[in-house]
Amino acid sequence: MNVRLNLLLLFVAILCALGVVTSQHKARKFFIELQGEKDKAQQMEVEWGQLQLEQSTLALPARVEKIASRQMQMQMPQGHQIQFVRIDASKVAP
Repeated sequence: MNVRLNLLLLFVAILCALGVVTSQHKARKFFIELQGEKDKAQQMEVEWGQLQLEQSTLALPARVEKIASRQMQMQMPQGHQIQFVRIDASKVAP
């Protein structure tokens, strides 16, 4: 009886030890994965900042005007070519 109890306790202790080792391994694996995802997120933030800077550079009014005049042969209208249209706010549908 005493030997059986000792073997049972040994078996339970081995199972508990294996459970601890397995859970520690999973925790380390998830931590490494988390660090990788954090690195990716930081890289994406840097890329987002670069894209915002690029967008602001491309949308500068002087650049747009230069492209419009050179590539599309557009030009600013002369004063006599501009017409103003007055809209009565009370007649506009809500």
